Amino acid sequence: MKIISGNSNTPLAKEIGKYLDMELTEACVRRFSDMEIFVEIHENIRGQDVFLIQSTSYPANDHLMELLVTIDALKRASARRITAVVPYFGYARQDRKTGARTPISAKLVANLIETAGADRVLSLDLHAGQIQGFFDIPVDNLIASPVFVPHISENYGTENLCVVSPDVGGVVRARAYAKRLNNASLAIIDKRREQANVSEVMHVIGDVKGKKCVLVDDIVDTAGTLCNAAVALKEHGAESVSAYTVHGVLSGGAVARITGSPLDKVVVSDSIVATEAVENAHNIEQVSIAPLMAEAIRRIHEERSISVLFK
Repeated sequence: MKIISGNSNTPLAKEIGKYLDMELTEACVRRFSDMEIFVEIHENIRGQDVFLIQSTSYPANDHLMELLVTIDALKRASARRITAVVPYFGYARQDRKTGARTPISAKLVANLIETAGADRVLSLDLHAGQIQGFFDIPVDNLIASPVFVPHISENYGTENLCVVSPDVGGVVRARAYAKRLNNASLAIIDKRREQANVSEVMHVIGDVKGKKCVLVDDIVDTAGTLCNAAVALKEHGAESVSAYTVHGVLSGGAVARITGSPLDKVVVSDSIVATEAVENAHNIEQVSIAPLMAEAIRRIHEERSISVLFK
């Protein structure tokens, strides 16, 4: 087995390698003067089971192209099997036509990864589960609950706890977390989104008065939804409001918005490298999903079940 890292999230790749007691495969990923990407593998990988770790986070297009070119390099180097480990799958929010003459970019990205030569994909909390069906190769979609649930229990306990979905689409995720947290109560934020990255909270469905509310979501981008939800929950009598989101995109003024909001804490995974602003924010915490990803990689290599990790 070989583990190779792109440039998008080297710290995570190193933590995964450390967990598996393996060194990362030596490779060179660089750019020509016109920013054209060039990849060279410096170790023999012929006949090896190779895991390429690369999130397609900002800058998404560069990191996506880097992923594709590296897969091609591995394929031409005669790797036995190539697994694209994509902790954060960019373009996942474009999983359906949202209007006339709009693309389904998540399907396009799936096609590109397959055409480049990947034999398998390993990702974390895909924005939409149906993206697995966009591929004609095996896809393992991990969930972050084995990491987040113990963290929630340790910091907030399970008494007087309310798990909150920030929108109707996240109810299944919130219900799953509530079940794991000793059947905590459940609430839903009803919102209306007039345009992309702009949300308006309408009202809260469920009893949150006097409760320790924990919002759970897969992606936090501009943080408008989370901050508006926190305000609504406080107005409805919540004792405290925190948020657990898997992928901390945190673009634009998201960090400043969070630090100035009623949110006690926002916890994100390290599927995306934290910026300096995120590291310095007093109410943003990053927890590692390296052990979860590493164990999944080990089980794929050994042809063992992954689903047992979530039972």
